[in-house]
Amino acid sequence: MFKVGDLAVYPAHGVGIIEAIENKDIMGCRQPFYVMKIMGNNMTIMIPKHGAQSVGLRELISKDDIPRVYDILRERDVIVDKQTWNKRYKEYWEKIKTGSAYEIAKVLRDLLRLKVDKDLSFGERKMMDTAKSLLIKEISIASDSEEVKVEKDLNAIFSL
Repeated sequence: MFKVGDLAVYPAHGVGIIEAIENKDIMGCRQPFYVMKIMGNNMTIMIPKHGAQSVGLRELISKDDIPRVYDILRERDVIVDKQTWNKRYKEYWEKIKTGSAYEIAKVLRDLLRLKVDKDLSFGERKMMDTAKSLLIKEISIASDSEEVKVEKDLNAIFSL
């Protein structure tokens, strides 16, 4: 699926580069693993090659997919659930863990809209920052743009 040098997205951690494909002995069975370095924090993750799809490892969105992400962020007639912050947090975290840029965009949109009406909990603010940074990194790479420009574009959508 991926080869050394490919960029990929690992759910909840973001964009990384496949640095190597290594074989490891796990309980007497030799298995290939992707060795992926996450951009931004330099964390290294080993992902079983045969389980990569099940953990959500995916290709970056294409340049053609970016307008759909921005459309999701611009949606205004969405009702933000007024449930307790911890239930909302759990629901949003599940969306982030899918690794889908579209789901992450929905989380960011909903948290930014909710922030207008009430103070967010510490966890929600942190989640909002995580969603925003995941989107900025992926969109900047997919569009071959500077992260600062992408962040300005996102801020403009919400007039931040």
